Amino acid sequence: YNYNRLSDDVRYVVESMNLRNFVLAGHSTGGAIAIKYMSRHSGYGVSKLALFAAAAPSLIKLPNFPYGIDKSTVTDIINGTYNDRPNMLNNFGEIFFFQYLTQPFSQWFLKLGLQAAGWATAAVANMWIREQLFGDLETINVPTLIIHGIHDKVVPFELGEIQSKSIRNSTLLPFQYSGHGSFYDERDKFNAELMNFIEKY
Repeated sequence: YNYNRLSDDVRYVVESMNLRNFVLAGHSTGGAIAIKYMSRHSGYGVSKLALFAAAAPSLIKLPNFPYGIDKSTVTDIINGTYNDRPNMLNNFGEIFFFQYLTQPFSQWFLKLGLQAAGWATAAVANMWIREQLFGDLETINVPTLIIHGIHDKVVPFELGEIQSKSIRNSTLLPFQYSGHGSFYDERDKFNAELMNFIEKY
């Protein structure tokens, strides 16, 4: 797994469906893939970009980049995937949202995570450690909406601020009552802001 390959997969879907003048949206790792698509494929067919808690430019703290999360946090996710994936996903779910969750909702969210292949979960986590998108952000030249929860414990809010500073013609909307899952934490506001962005240009 790498962002080049995954962005190539997006290009294949775009060409297969003959998509033109569409809005490309991505959440978390999907946001990072969307950024790579805009850079690697020159935003082929994309009229607007929407990023939701995108894991970019680097999810991992680096010697010259004191933002993001510690590498050890991701290493723990990888080890947990191999040794006790249900427990790892349960712990991940506990920090994903900011708003209160019912037990049935938490169980449902856990089951969603278990539907993915374990090896793929670990491969994506390893990708977080390896991949960086600093130069890619500056290549984006379409209107870009950035939604990021200020209480995000998965992809810290500071990364959204950096994206906004690096992407021309971008708008950062901080969500005051959201964690990583703003699409649920503040779902009415999320949907309204996204629809407004899509329709206003």
